[in-house]
Formats: sequence, structure tokens, C-alpha cells
Amino acid sequence: MVIKPRIRGFICTTAHPTGCAALVERHAQWERQRPAVSGGPRKVLVLGGSGGYGLASRIVSAFGYGASTLCLSFEKEPEAAKTATAGWYNNAAFDRLAAAQGLYARSLNGDAFSDATKAAVAQAIRQDLGPIDLLVYSLASPVRSDPETGIQYRSAIKPVGSPVHIKSLNVDKGVVSDVDLPPATDDEIAATVKVMGGEDWERWVAHLQREHLLAPGFATVAYTYIGSRLTWPIYWEGTLGKAKEDLDRAATALRAVLAPLGGDARVAVLKAVVTQASSAIPVVPLYISLLFEVMKRQGTHEDCLTHIDRLFRDVLYGPKTAAHTDGNGRLRVDDLELRDDTQAEVLRRWALVSTDTLPALGDLDGYRADFLRIFGFGVEGVDYDADVSPVV
Repeated sequence: MVIKPRIRGFICTTAHPTGCAALVERHAQWERQRPAVSGGPRKVLVLGGSGGYGLASRIVSAFGYGASTLCLSFEKEPEAAKTATAGWYNNAAFDRLAAAQGLYARSLNGDAFSDATKAAVAQAIRQDLGPIDLLVYSLASPVRSDPETGIQYRSAIKPVGSPVHIKSLNVDKGVVSDVDLPPATDDEIAATVKVMGGEDWERWVAHLQREHLLAPGFATVAYTYIGSRLTWPIYWEGTLGKAKEDLDRAATALRAVLAPLGGDARVAVLKAVVTQASSAIPVVPLYISLLFEVMKRQGTHEDCLTHIDRLFRDVLYGPKTAAHTDGNGRLRVDDLELRDDTQAEVLRRWALVSTDTLPALGDLDGYRADFLRIFGFGVEGVDYDADVSPVV
């Protein structure tokens, strides 16, 4: 079948297997060509490793440090006349490339919030790897079932306390307009913390520790975003921010738990990038469009891979950890995004941006291209008119 993108709002319901594979291969090749490094992770579990920052972490671990990698994600399998999710194709491509390099790689499919899945992953680690030295927590699910009560919680992306009136962007139409966002209820705040906070991260570490699958010096990192004051009303000061505060709480608790192992747990604050999750957050696509235009002009723009490569080299396994740690113990690699001159220029453009001025002030074309590449479309060198099988 000839596979084309089918977009509904902020969701693309198709993915291109050849495009996804080509992009993974290109990123792996880029990482292999980076200067050799030592002293990094050797056995890595990535939760949510099929796309975005999770996939980038797996690529850097394997092709930068030669690590064995195990990935868990929740993907839809392909059918004869229906494509899989992009993550399915990414995982398949990664595993093939790693095997060709003589690296252990295995991708598991399942609900990361489930205790049964935790047990299955622990069994795979025990059989294939032995104790791991790095756990990357990079999940982005809107729904979680509590494994103890069976209650299902759904996150809500809303402000807290008061309604918000703010600019937003319809990416499909290229229209900038004002939106009114009602505040979240107490139940919605609590549910968002349940889904996106630190509870499940703690459960993963506790389970693996009980199974004696954490190596001495074990480290774990969970990814978060803080952003600038332009996005704070809907992000850091909203329900998402409450969840991220709980992630900080979990990191502090985990550091105490891991101390006997000489281990560490940190929240890493990353820069804004285009993901399916970020595309669903009001305000954020407009902010990213302006930010990318400014950072590309300044020569400071990073995509998922280059950003995570810097996190690993300069912070997680590099000499600059102390310089990149804030007062809350978070690892900060959002420094280029939050540079004073960068934010001043984004703020200036924000005051001027409208549907008519967006082409001159923002990088909407770049945003759209990044979004399509998430699903394997728009990758250079891929024939999108070719007949391909969705079954991989």
C-alpha cells in the first residue's frame, strides 16, 4: 500500500515504516560518528523508548556508549491494511541496527503502569542482562490504571486556580487566536499527578531493587520540562506543573532509597521539542514555533538527539554535573532555551505574533516538518509513492 499521513488535530493516525527506519538509521549513524566516549552506561532500561527523548536516549546509550538496551513502550501492531504506530517501526529498526553492530537490544510491548509488565521486564533483565546501571523514565501517557486499586486516572492539561486567556496556534490551519482555558478541578489535578507524577517511577525502582536487578552505582533519570514564563500558565503553574512537582518529590525519595547502592536519581529538565504530546498542549505549539525560529538564527537549536547527546556527555556522564544542577537537585540542560537573549527575543515576537505575522516571526514550516517526521514522513531519500507493506 502507498502510505500517506492522515492527520486529525494533533494526532497522525498513520506511520511510514520505511521513513521511520530511515530516520532511526540516520540518527544512529550520527551518534556513531561522534567522538568516542567511555565511562558511560553499560546496561540500560528505557521506559518509553520508542520515540522522542526516550528513543534518543536509547540511541545515545547504544551507539554512543556501546550499551545493551532494553526498551518498553506501548505500541499498536501493524495489520495487513493498517499501519502500526511509529514507535513500533522505530523499535524494529533500532533492534535491527543494534544487532548489526553486535549490540544487545530488545523491545518489549506493554503497559508500563502494570505490575505484570514490571514483572515481565524484570524477568527479561534477569535472563538477558543482569543488574542494570541506568533506568531512563520517559513515559508520556494520558491514562494510568492504579495497579493496587484498579482505578483509572486520566490527566487534564489545564491551568490551576484561575482561568487563563492566552494566545494559541492551530498548527493545521496556521491560525493564531486567543483561547480561554478553564481551571482544573481538584479531582483533575489529583488525577494528573497520578498519571504524570513520580509514583510509577518509584514503583519501577522499588520492583527492580526487590528483584536485585540494580547494579552498584545505579542511576535513574526522569525527564521533565519547565519552560519559560510564556508557557507557565498552562504548563508549570498548571496541572502538568503539579505532576512535575511530584516528580521532584519522587527523585528526592529515590536518592535516599538508592544511597546504600551508591546510586542516584535525578529529574532532568529538557528543552522544548515537537512531540505528539507537546502538540496537544495549548499555547506550546505557538511558543515552540517562535522559539525554534530564534534559536535557529542564533545557532543554538537542538533536536531530540543532539540534546540528549549533550545531556549524557556533559551532565549524566560528563564533568559538568555540578554546574548543571539547580537548587532543587534537577539536572538542567534547558540552559540554551532559557538564555536571556533568547527569551527576550521570543517575548518580543510573542507580543507581535498573529496569523498574518507568524510566517515572518515563527518557524511554522519547521514545526510541521518535525511533526511529520515523528511518524516517518518527510524524511529525505524516502520514496513516499512506493508500495510498501505496513507489516514489520
